[in-house]
Amino acid sequence: MTDYERYGDYQPSDRSTASTAITFLFIGLGIGALAALLLAPKSGRQMRKLLRRKYEDAVEQADDLLERGNQLLERGSEFAHTAKEKVKPFARAAAKHMR
Repeated sequence: MTDYERYGDYQPSDRSTASTAITFLFIGLGIGALAALLLAPKSGRQMRKLLRRKYEDAVEQADDLLERGNQLLERGSEFAHTAKEKVKPFARAAAKHMR
């Protein structure tokens, strides 16, 4: 018995074709963006300065998002602690009635 007989004939899926097309689209977009940066009508010094500014802006935004995320986490923890403290008396009363 061959593998084809055991598992049936190979049938390519349509999803594979679509995902491959999307992958190549993004690769092409990335290559195009890189080529545009390299072939831009700016000098090397101007391009490096621009890239450095964009990088610093991106790092600053990432830091801001991290800080906001930490603040939300802290507020959520405080909210959960407060809710737990408010529910404790009811939980104790329910536990007494269950006995």
